[in-house]
Amino acid sequence: MHVEIIQTDELGDRTYVVHDGTVAVVVDPQRDIDRVEGVLQNAGVAVALVLETHIHNDYVTGGHHLSRRADARYALNAADPVAFDRVPVRDGDMLEAGSLRIRVRATPGHTDTHLAYVVTDSAAPAEPPAVFTGGSLLYGSVGRTDLVDPVRTEELTRAQYRSVHRLVEGLPDAAQIYPTHGFGSFCSSGSTSGRDTGTLGIERRSNDAFTAPDERTFVADLVAALTAYPAYYAHMAPRNLGGPEPADLSAPETVEAGELHRRIDAGEWVVDLRDRVFYAADHLAGTVGIALGTQFATYLGWLAPWESPITLIGDSPAQVAAAQRQMVRIGIDRPAGAATGDLDALTAAGRERRTYPRVGFAALRRVGPDAVLLDVRRDDERVAGHIAHSVHIPLHHLLSCLDELPHGTVWVHCASGFRASIAASLLDRAGRDVTLIDDEYGRAVALGLSLN
Repeated sequence: MHVEIIQTDELGDRTYVVHDGTVAVVVDPQRDIDRVEGVLQNAGVAVALVLETHIHNDYVTGGHHLSRRADARYALNAADPVAFDRVPVRDGDMLEAGSLRIRVRATPGHTDTHLAYVVTDSAAPAEPPAVFTGGSLLYGSVGRTDLVDPVRTEELTRAQYRSVHRLVEGLPDAAQIYPTHGFGSFCSSGSTSGRDTGTLGIERRSNDAFTAPDERTFVADLVAALTAYPAYYAHMAPRNLGGPEPADLSAPETVEAGELHRRIDAGEWVVDLRDRVFYAADHLAGTVGIALGTQFATYLGWLAPWESPITLIGDSPAQVAAAQRQMVRIGIDRPAGAATGDLDALTAAGRERRTYPRVGFAALRRVGPDAVLLDVRRDDERVAGHIAHSVHIPLHHLLSCLDELPHGTVWVHCASGFRASIAASLLDRAGRDVTLIDDEYGRAVALGLSLN
């Protein structure tokens, strides 16, 4: 049995291709299935079975399209109310693909209908099983349990604890654990380890679900550690239940300077993908700066009005294409258009360009009395330490709370500068004078500015 890993660092998730040298099983494929097809082609194997551990909340699945494109079986929990034909599976079912044997295990908690899959190879009976745990057992912890219904969080956390313990019954310590979430995903919870490999033996010694003295303690600790998650999650499960259409990664319409400014004037989201340093130094008035990186889609999907047109500004078509790939994974199917190249060519006659200062935390020692210090970190980060007299509005609440900010220049910070840079662009777009504190929060601690 061979396990190929396809990482989606931008969402903190993994897809797996499991094969016996001839036949493959794909677990939790992302929507851009060309990456999966590349792995299959390189391995010289054909996919016979596509598995979903659960109806995903953090991305649009590629399983529906991949199974149809490859004429492969598509297995989901029989209790999932999907709008398409699939192989309905239940706890205890056994599936086969080549020499691979796949045992279905019910693991409710992350979702009500969550499944894990225990895979063995009949051609290599001495090999330990591979356990594909989705959002149940992660490296060091478990998947979050507040996505189905916040009112049911405690109930589902108890289910998660029991599921994990039931899942590992009868499995050897050498069993390899392969979670879908937990690599920076907002679908994870607790103290995920940061490891990228693991066995059941390691998890038994270090995972929150096994090291907690009892279920009650585990539930209390996990619930207390839950943090905010992206607003776009609300749209993912309905999309996945309906059977997502294929991703369209063809180049978007080219937008010239005049049309670009018309869209800005209309209040549409025109998103500049360039590095935050360059954006702060020079950008088109009315745009939103979200630098292309591993967190781009998460914050675009979290902040932009859902299903509103989004036009991209990038240095190159390649940068726009990379952003577009991230967008389709969370159900933003097509940019409304894109403009690339030098800003001079994208600035219509008479139109304004904007700039604002970038500073470090040391600059707060000379800040004027009328300045407003804005902290856009999450609530849990704020509790761990904050700067005296700062105003706290988490980034995901900023657009609805702009009127609550006092008058004066807004000095905005987060933990590293990335979220603060987005906030600075939104404040600048709203007509506020802004200074971006582009610095690590640890520097504020070292300077004695943080109250802990």
